[in-house]
Amino acid sequence: MSDRTAWRIASSNAWWSVFGKKRGKKGKKPGPTIHDDLCVIIDEPGRERHQFTASRPNELWLTDITEHKTAEGKLYLCAVNDAFSGGSLGYSTDSRMKASLAVRAVRNAVRMRENVNGCIVHSDRESQFRSRKLRRVLAVHNLVGSMGRVASCGDNAAMESSFSLRQKYILNRRSWTTREQLRIAIMTWIEQTYHRRRRQVPWAV
Repeated sequence: MSDRTAWRIASSNAWWSVFGKKRGKKGKKPGPTIHDDLCVIIDEPGRERHQFTASRPNELWLTDITEHKTAEGKLYLCAVNDAFSGGSLGYSTDSRMKASLAVRAVRNAVRMRENVNGCIVHSDRESQFRSRKLRRVLAVHNLVGSMGRVASCGDNAAMESSFSLRQKYILNRRSWTTREQLRIAIMTWIEQTYHRRRRQVPWAV
């Protein structure tokens, strides 16, 4: 089964992996939040958890940025997924991780859908998602920002799961000579495999 399915089953049974996530280098800390975390729900015992589900399209979008190595240098990818369908609405790649990377991905997602008023866009607290440029784009299209909190477990787990599938089925299978070579491979996998062949399931952490 896929990593995503294993992660969902483990989460529902309160199972935890003995392998932790890699710590950030040089003690880098997330910047200050500029949006409330709108994906947090409170269970009856008073326990907080994240729920990345939606009852309709354009209710909740999830976004994140990953980096991948090539012989030319790193390639950065920002993707925007719809929590209702699980599919990627918009994405962009670049050799530098700047605010424009996130801006292009969100704009591409908006172009794919007609009515996005009130849609929540959830991200982590990286500087690209806290930038003025992205906040301006959210405001122009009446999108609502949402951000995970510091030390909040699984604050963007659904997007991390999507990225882990690509890591497993594309990136770990070979080395990449050029950024363009890797970019084409990633886009082909998203459009031809992730969208058309993989069944999407609701997410709650």
